[in-house]
Amino acid sequence: MARHGAELLPGDLPEGLRRGFESYLNSLRFERGLSRNSIDAYARDLARYGTWLTEEGIGSLGEVERATVEGYALHLLDSGLAPRSRARALVAVRRFHTFAVAENLTPTDPASEVSPPQEGLRLPKALGLDDIEAMLATTAGEEPTQIRAAALLELLYATGARISEAVGVDLDDVDLDSGLVRLYGKGGKERIVPFGSHAARAVGAWVSRVRPSMAAKAKSSSAGALFLNARGTRLSRVSAWQIVKDAAEAAKIGGEVSPHTFRHSFATHLLEGGADIRVVQELLGHASVTTTQIYTKVSEETLREVYATSHPRAR
Repeated sequence: MARHGAELLPGDLPEGLRRGFESYLNSLRFERGLSRNSIDAYARDLARYGTWLTEEGIGSLGEVERATVEGYALHLLDSGLAPRSRARALVAVRRFHTFAVAENLTPTDPASEVSPPQEGLRLPKALGLDDIEAMLATTAGEEPTQIRAAALLELLYATGARISEAVGVDLDDVDLDSGLVRLYGKGGKERIVPFGSHAARAVGAWVSRVRPSMAAKAKSSSAGALFLNARGTRLSRVSAWQIVKDAAEAAKIGGEVSPHTFRHSFATHLLEGGADIRVVQELLGHASVTTTQIYTKVSEETLREVYATSHPRAR
């Protein structure tokens, strides 16, 4: 028998999210009188959103911030969904959060200022090298958290890894001598990505000087994880996200900066440096080069900007 409405929500969805989603779906059915097909479409979009929130370690609506919804929008952009499907998915999220405020489920609407993805390719935000270096400079120091932050940020920028891939790395996946890391992308697809000397030194410092004391506190199988928290368990995506956010704020970089910003910057800087798009595709773990081509748009914009400001007869 086909599943409908709330039955389409994931079985392992945290109760704090499930109650809100079910209330919204019930309002669509009993108050707005939407058809079963329309309700099912909303349920599928909320199921996707709920799965992503759960994977990010978020279990209640009160934990969702604007940066969370913006992160989800970036996730949709990187998901391979068609532009129309991405737009519909984010519209469903925006309408749900509007409902949540109206019903006093949350005090504020974290999605109100997050725009749906536009039709066609959308230019991702990429930081300049000066901003990247400024963020890395904020991690200089001998505190364990600074050494861990340096290792995480260097690895993100050196490999273009998704945040889920970075926190999923185990010690056995990293070869500091050869400068290679094994990443597991969507669907468990494996790829090997090189990294440079800066990342090797930062990760090496973390592994040799700080990680052993944290690992000694572990009482679970996560002790094999590369990045650990103070309890000795695997660093969560939310905690890793916070490390990036803290570095951006300390470096006084305006706008929203997320782990995905590092991924965009990695790809953009490679292409601007002359890397072949097929190589960048492999490094990012994109199934299709079409997804990677969005970064060529960024490079074109950079070329236009340089031309307009440098050529004597450009204006």
